[in-house]
Amino acid sequence: MLLDRYPAVIFDLFHTLTSQTVLKKTKGTSEMLGVSRQAWNDQLLLYSEDRLRGKIRDQFEIIEKMAHAIDPAIPDEVIRQAAENRIRRFHYALQHIEQETLDMLQRLLKGGKTLGLVSNGDVNEFAGWQTSPLPPYFRHVVFSCDVGYVKPEREIYELCLKKLGVRPAQCLYIGDGGSNELQGAHLCGMTTVLTTRVIKDLWPGKVEERRRYADHEIDAWDELFSLP
Repeated sequence: MLLDRYPAVIFDLFHTLTSQTVLKKTKGTSEMLGVSRQAWNDQLLLYSEDRLRGKIRDQFEIIEKMAHAIDPAIPDEVIRQAAENRIRRFHYALQHIEQETLDMLQRLLKGGKTLGLVSNGDVNEFAGWQTSPLPPYFRHVVFSCDVGYVKPEREIYELCLKKLGVRPAQCLYIGDGGSNELQGAHLCGMTTVLTTRVIKDLWPGKVEERRRYADHEIDAWDELFSLP
């Protein structure tokens, strides 16, 4: 079986270990700011590298910079409320991890695997990490805003591999494929697994393009343990 060949597994966090369902329970940031979802997503994914590298760490300034890039007339109070709401949303998502995900991580640990995590995000998005049920499962965690590197840069993967004490060829990388993470992991020398369990419903049109650098693909966690 595939897992038998790898002593370590590195995971992505958002849309891999978290569920989009819980984020739908509250208003999104674009809605609170009164801007289009597409304009907000463009800021998040294309034009806000400073927040991901930790160059901007003030919770209000992170949202202010992106909001005013879309519409400079958005009032400070609206931005402040949106920033506070975003922190609450991500905090909630990190607290409410699906039991099947926790069971999968526990099963890997019982099987002798060493687990790491590499995630792009800003300080707002990781604010709830310490009180999440996830930290006890991981030997080492690398957040982009803490190290100054972002996926798919080789350095962010290498930081985690070094802490885990394994070579790339000894490690699986599992993620939803955002931020070209599978390409970065593949070029670093890891075997890659695309998980579509969240994005198949959230962004079905993105699945095909994210398969390009996936050595394997799973739709549910049980499938991980049966990959040949």
